[in-house]
Amino acid sequence: MRIRMITIVSASALMLGAGACSREATVERRDPPAASETAREADRTAELQRHRKLELSKMDDRIAALERKYEEKFAASPRATSGANATAGLRNEVKSDMDDVKVAVNNLRTTTAENWWDRHEAALRTAFDDIESDVKRFAGTRALPVQKQSARVADASGQPVSTAPFTSSRDKFVVEMRARVDAMNKTLDNVKATGPRKTELNDLHARVNKLGEDIDRLKSASAEDWWDVSQSRVNDYIERVEKSVARLDDNKR
Repeated sequence: MRIRMITIVSASALMLGAGACSREATVERRDPPAASETAREADRTAELQRHRKLELSKMDDRIAALERKYEEKFAASPRATSGANATAGLRNEVKSDMDDVKVAVNNLRTTTAENWWDRHEAALRTAFDDIESDVKRFAGTRALPVQKQSARVADASGQPVSTAPFTSSRDKFVVEMRARVDAMNKTLDNVKATGPRKTELNDLHARVNKLGEDIDRLKSASAEDWWDVSQSRVNDYIERVEKSVARLDDNKR
């Protein structure tokens, strides 16, 4: 009887031990996927950070090259010529753009998912104000035609704008800026020009249309696109300044 009792106790202990091992195995089987997902997320975050640092480094290189090219063109510019004042004015304007684009790159370093929209909207409004000022000057007008906006603001698909914080702000901003693009183009369409003035007119149209393209792309942007949208804007700014520096030779010819 005693031997039988010992046998039963031993068997129970073995069963309990097996159950514990089974539970531990189950926990171990459940834990690795969770740990694996955490590791994958950490890897994705690290990769994004590396990508952003690389893009910023490329921008720094482009600006350094811009500054070298600007200094070379400045050193080669003629002094005390009939076009010296105009050349100096253009140089100063380009230099101001170069300073501003460096600020834009530095701001991009501190841009986050939380502050990007305020910065992006402010930068686009400044760009619109600058070009609108040039359009008014060129057309000789103090005001642009008022574009009628629908009382029912719609998004890119024609549906009423979302009430979600980001998409609501985005959609209303897009509608407002699209109206300004249309007003500027309408003003320029009414200007007749030939020769160098025609070239300036075409350049203004191109700048206005570029703003329109930026606004149209913004229609489908989501909050998760914050880095791509911000980076693209700054890269476009650098490209515009690169073209301005390249045109410094035009006055000499």
